[in-house]
Amino acid sequence: MYRELNIKSSFMDMATKAEKELSGIFKGFEDVALFNSAKVLKAFQNVKLTCSDFCENTGYGYYDKGREKLEQVYAEVFKTEDALVRPQIMSGTHALAITFFGLLKHGDTLISITGEPYDSLKGIIGITGNSNNSLKAHGVNFEQIDLVDNDFDIPKIVKRLKEKKVKMVEIQRSRGYSQRESLSIAKIEKVCWAIKQADSDVIIMVDNCYGDFVEKKEPTEVGADILVGSLLKNLGAGQAKTGGYVVGRKDLVFDVSERFSAPCVGKDIGANLNQLMSFFKGIYHAPSVVKESLKTMALSSYMLEKLGYKVSPRYMDKRCDIVQTITLGSKEGLIEFCRGIQKGVALENFVTLIPSEMPGYPHEEIMASGSFVSGSTIELSCDGPIHEPYTAYMQGSLTYEYGKLGLLISLSHLDNLKKEK
Repeated sequence: MYRELNIKSSFMDMATKAEKELSGIFKGFEDVALFNSAKVLKAFQNVKLTCSDFCENTGYGYYDKGREKLEQVYAEVFKTEDALVRPQIMSGTHALAITFFGLLKHGDTLISITGEPYDSLKGIIGITGNSNNSLKAHGVNFEQIDLVDNDFDIPKIVKRLKEKKVKMVEIQRSRGYSQRESLSIAKIEKVCWAIKQADSDVIIMVDNCYGDFVEKKEPTEVGADILVGSLLKNLGAGQAKTGGYVVGRKDLVFDVSERFSAPCVGKDIGANLNQLMSFFKGIYHAPSVVKESLKTMALSSYMLEKLGYKVSPRYMDKRCDIVQTITLGSKEGLIEFCRGIQKGVALENFVTLIPSEMPGYPHEEIMASGSFVSGSTIELSCDGPIHEPYTAYMQGSLTYEYGKLGLLISLSHLDNLKKEK
């Protein structure tokens, strides 16, 4: 069977050896998944969920009890006062945009304390592009404070907060398209405490994309005021067909909801478009799916490092998100690596990937994905911007078995290419 998938026996043997060495690490992922599953189960039970809560609501979407219970589940899981979870939020970038524009006004200052923002946020902020609707165009000031040795520069952050009023501090938990490490809950807790000591009024907003359920706590449990994420990533678990979420303080979620819909309307409007069951199933399955993704990435890190690739995080490192990076060092290397991953997916494994422009991104991108939900990065995928140092960002896999097979098919394909050359 493995030969029919063009998997070389040498890589299968290597994976078997890797799994023995990774057994302790896998057990850690399983412990976190069990803990987070308990949180989700308790939230489901507390809202007294029934099958009738999955009913479709059309038109304006008024009086949707199922939608209310879904948002109660999110608020309880994230230990927050309120939540906004909607199919009309189309991506993590969209969720971030409505949060920024809902909470920031002309003359306010936004500071990223994790350095340069993710590529798709640069246009929203006004760092790149010439949009008449960016934060910059609306008179919002932007500053950034870089990380130091993959940690927050707390003295510099505190000094800046005491100098002049700042409305919002933004933390990007995942590494994005940078070479830095992703940030642990422990580091986020430490900086949140320091920020609140310097200015208790500043809003701490965390971009939680790729980090949901990777640890036992979420940023809102350690000091973040508002948290933003995508259902095309961890919490959708391959079930949600679209959607995003915003959780946090009730007053902040209210302001974001008015940007989401309209002033004086807020959360009261928005048809569920028959997506409630998939959203409930998404967060229900998410702890397990995140575990499967983490196991896939740890195996990938182990095998790729042994084969001479430069990887981050290494297989024994603490993981704070589901992303695995592989630095290829050349445009050709990045393209061929992604093409190899495409060979190992379920959908469109026969296509030949080429770099192209992507809406919201300043560089050409290449992306391998055989996702059942278009663009879903909780399913096995790999992408990267076409610029130095030509790094591939790999993530996902709904099950470890499919992730393992995808990796082995990819490595066998790349090995054949090397021999042909």
